Amino acid sequence: MKAQILTFAAACLLFSCTQKPVQNPKIAVKYPDTQKVDQKDVYFGTEVADPYRWLEDDHSAETAEWVKAQNAVTFGYLDQIPYRADMEKALSTMWNFPKEGTPWKKAGKYFFSRNNGIQNQFVLYVKDALDAPERVLIDPNTLSKDGTVSLGGLGVSKDGQTVAYALSTGGSDWNEIHTKTMDGKDLPDVIKWVKFSGIAWYKDGFFYSAYDAPTGSALSQKNEYQKVYYHKMGTGQSQDILVYEDKTSAQKMFYAGTTEDEQFLILSASKGGEKGNTLMVRKLDGNIVGPFKTLVDKFGYDCSVVENLGDDLFIHTNENAPNNKLLKINFNSPQLTFTEVIPEKEDVLQGTSFIGNKIIASYLHNAASKISVFAQDGKYEQDIQLPEIATISGISGDKESNEMFYSYMSFTNPGCIYKMDVSTLKSEVYKETKMAFQPSKYICEQVFYPSKDGTPIPMFIVYKDGMKKNGKNPVLLYGYGGFNVSLTPGFSISRMLFLENGGVYVMANLRGGGEFGEKWHEAGTKLHKQNVFDDFIAAAEYLIKEKYTEPQKLAIQGGSNGGLLVGACMTQRPELFAVALPQVGVMDMLRYHKFTIGWAWETDYGSSDKKEEFDYLLKYSPLHNVKEGVCYPATLVTTADHDDRVVPAHSFKFISELQAKQKCDNPVLIRIETMAGHGAGKSTEKTIKEVTDSWAFTFYNLNMEYKNPVK
Repeated sequence: MKAQILTFAAACLLFSCTQKPVQNPKIAVKYPDTQKVDQKDVYFGTEVADPYRWLEDDHSAETAEWVKAQNAVTFGYLDQIPYRADMEKALSTMWNFPKEGTPWKKAGKYFFSRNNGIQNQFVLYVKDALDAPERVLIDPNTLSKDGTVSLGGLGVSKDGQTVAYALSTGGSDWNEIHTKTMDGKDLPDVIKWVKFSGIAWYKDGFFYSAYDAPTGSALSQKNEYQKVYYHKMGTGQSQDILVYEDKTSAQKMFYAGTTEDEQFLILSASKGGEKGNTLMVRKLDGNIVGPFKTLVDKFGYDCSVVENLGDDLFIHTNENAPNNKLLKINFNSPQLTFTEVIPEKEDVLQGTSFIGNKIIASYLHNAASKISVFAQDGKYEQDIQLPEIATISGISGDKESNEMFYSYMSFTNPGCIYKMDVSTLKSEVYKETKMAFQPSKYICEQVFYPSKDGTPIPMFIVYKDGMKKNGKNPVLLYGYGGFNVSLTPGFSISRMLFLENGGVYVMANLRGGGEFGEKWHEAGTKLHKQNVFDDFIAAAEYLIKEKYTEPQKLAIQGGSNGGLLVGACMTQRPELFAVALPQVGVMDMLRYHKFTIGWAWETDYGSSDKKEEFDYLLKYSPLHNVKEGVCYPATLVTTADHDDRVVPAHSFKFISELQAKQKCDNPVLIRIETMAGHGAGKSTEKTIKEVTDSWAFTFYNLNMEYKNPVK
């Protein structure tokens, strides 16, 4: 009898076997030798070693060599993942669809940004009317060969003849303000050493905030004594008028703004270690410098002027209102009496826009957008109905017109821009984003799960239709949990690669964020920060319990404060996760406040300069909780050499500890981007390469089978 050769699939049918899951072979890694120094610090009698202190000097030759060696190991590892190159091609194809921002109007002209597909940076366009031809106003892609110059803040003069705009190079927080005429002619006015600033026009110039030119290495730059200036067009920066400074407080930051009618100059001040801000206002009567009237003189709560109607100023605040409210005060009132316009509600009031004769109020309801319409006296009129759980952004319009624009986006919908007539509250599609993937193929559900202390935490779960709860699905769990930042539904084309390959994307709305107001934020700060990590860990445990996944298939990701989240959770519960992706994270909680703008984060973290807070920080600081003899998840730390917000030393020191102490053969690597910063303004090319590497690392270490979704 002839021998029969059965295919594996046919054999399974005959003998009831099951196909084995993918098990990728381990890729051997030899980490660079990282020098240790005998550095010890004493905090309140407790000695803490810091053997990698030398890596804090990110400009030294020794650190540069270390970076080169680490990248060689990391890219050597990534090069061995068989589908990495194909994955980059797929992502480049998927990315290549037009994306457009919500239009806004100033001085009779319409402005909007657009990326035709894979341009490195968005281009700013202008039109003289909504139906008029568009023209390029600012194209950052022409300002550098590698796409590392990005457009930041923007201000248009009241007469619509001149634009001032901020440019950043290599992702740095440092900006230069440039100017040009509306027909595209560059002007000689350039302002340097600008950081965390607005551009507020008044007559023939603008207000801005800046620091003195820094000296010395990045290690010694403290970003202190910010000042407010006024620049008159046609003059040099050395002639700019000093409008405000505080020589008694190094850690105050000032944000200057003018009302649309240029009647008022608004000055908001925040301070390191203090919650909230103070608020000063003065009438602009032709004099650049003059006395301010203080509306809010104490820190402790947030407040901002959102609009004026004549001498009436409208103020958004959370004073005695954790979910925020809208107040009104008359500038000429001798008693500074505030009256309530929109009271605090159960949902969080995110912002208000005065358009036509209405107030358009945006709320958060269970971490998703809700829009309500009020009369200018605060009388509620109606809600704007939304078709699904989504995020509304880019609300634009002005008091003199009933024309309003807003953008709509969800986890499964790449977005749509609507134009609304405020007089009738009727909306119509203005621009719809088109892409190859059909939203109907994906499902988004929202669940509430109990944290360690029983607090219900909301979580969004997104997957392709047909997913089965068999406990074997690859899951990426994402979180942030800090600084009153709210995570709301949003679309990501790179996420489609994961979903198309059977992945489940999960976003948890942790305490520390702003999804449920200031109380929710405070519950995840300082001596309550562990709540955030408990919320994230509980999310993972819920996903396992409910059979979405298992520890061997679970990856976690977060950036900046979210990088701290990942670092803390992977050191507290290393057995719970297969992959960890901490991005530009705050990892050294004892020294974070000593670099650049780090001191401003003490409101959320506390400080190692205080005994009680030091004891608490030491317990969860990722850098100080990497232990010998522990098997940590496969980890890809990402950072950038131009990150002057969360300096790369955090990531450098953390990965050094991991590599020195990792017990098992799970890879612990660091990817260090060059000519890039904290994240904003990164070129599309660099973004695609970084996303490719993160996905390739994740797929490989979750033992996922990769299929190109665009073939």
